[in-house]
Amino acid sequence: MQYLLSVIHDRPDVLAVPEEQAAIDVFNDRLQKDGHWVFAGGLAVPDTATVIDNRGEEPLFTDGPFVESKEFLAGFWIIEAPDLDVALELAAEGSKRCNRKVEVRPFL
Repeated sequence: MQYLLSVIHDRPDVLAVPEEQAAIDVFNDRLQKDGHWVFAGGLAVPDTATVIDNRGEEPLFTDGPFVESKEFLAGFWIIEAPDLDVALELAAEGSKRCNRKVEVRPFL
């Protein structure tokens, strides 16, 4: 089963200091070595986002995030794990490595 591990950034400082990035790289290597890796990526800050709402007659393009919040999605991993317990263990390690909160959600 695949899971989305969302990295939640809630501090006003830089996204990742060099020590955190090095720890993330070690975690990424482990995910790949152990066969859990599907895909991962870091995201730019919310101010770089554009929101598109095309539910009306014309698409509406709006700069910035779709919500105002102290917390935002800073990155993610998509992993393969046999069950939720393994996904939660990996998320706990990922949280430790990146020094951020991590949310776990299974794919439908």
